[in-house]
Amino acid sequence: MNILKTSFITCTLALSSFAFAADNDDITGQWRTIDDKTGFSKGIVEITKNSKGIYTGKIIAIIPRPGYTPKTHCQKCPSPYTNQPILGLEVLHNMRAAKTPKEYEGGTILDPLSGKVYKSKIKLNATGSRLTMRGFVGFELIGRSQTWMRHHGTPIN
Repeated sequence: MNILKTSFITCTLALSSFAFAADNDDITGQWRTIDDKTGFSKGIVEITKNSKGIYTGKIIAIIPRPGYTPKTHCQKCPSPYTNQPILGLEVLHNMRAAKTPKEYEGGTILDPLSGKVYKSKIKLNATGSRLTMRGFVGFELIGRSQTWMRHHGTPIN
C-alpha cells in the first residue's frame, strides 16, 4: 500500500510541475504595465490567444498615479483607434510564439498616449512573472522596452 501511495504522490507532483512549467512559457493572462520613463504602473493589459496561436492584448484597467490624470481616449491614434476609449482598447496585435522558447514576435503594439504603432517583440523571463515588451520602428535596436509584471487578482480601476 505504501508503494502505491508513494507512486501516486510522485505522479501528482510530476504532473503539477509540468503544468506549472507550461504556464511559465505562456504570455496569456493579465499584465501590469510599467512605464519605462516614469517607473509607475500605467495599466493592466489582458493578453489572450486565439485558436490559430495569435496573441492580442487589450487594456482592462487604467492605473492613476499621483499628480497625473490619465487620458480617457486615444486622441492621436490612427484609424480605427482615433477617439476610442483607452479602457478596452486592443493595443497588442498579431503576436506569435517565436522559434526560441519564451519569445514572441511578429506583432505590433499601439501606444495610446502618443498614437504611434510599433513593431514589437516579447521576451518572457525564466519564471514567467515578467515580460519585456520591445517596441521599435524598422530595426529592433532603435526602440523602447517596458517591463510588464504578471498581475494576479482583480484589476485596479
